[in-house]
Amino acid sequence: MFDKDLVAEILSQILLAAKRIERRCTGIDKPDDFLVSEEGIDKLDAICMMLIAIGESLKNLDRVTGGKFLERYPDVDWKGAKGMRDIISHHYFDLNAEVVFSICQDRMPGLIETVTKMKESL
Repeated sequence: MFDKDLVAEILSQILLAAKRIERRCTGIDKPDDFLVSEEGIDKLDAICMMLIAIGESLKNLDRVTGGKFLERYPDVDWKGAKGMRDIISHHYFDLNAEVVFSICQDRMPGLIETVTKMKESL
């Protein structure tokens, strides 16, 4: 068994980062909105930092639960989320604003919903 308090803390960190991403996406209606102004670029940078934090937290969650907890919630592409952390960290200047925009629009709501359920299940 794993430390439920530690898992709850990690899930809280993931939720905090995901909600920051949602807030920072406010006013971003298309991928180019990230690139046409310094404010957009700052939002892109800040969102990427939170995506790195989420990916790192997911890797940590896997470590402390022996890789068994995330698999209970197959609605989220956990491997993709962890992989995004690696892409941003190691290939930042090749980052695609369309991919980040898609994550913000299409993946964050489901991630928040699932992580909230995960916390409630503890």
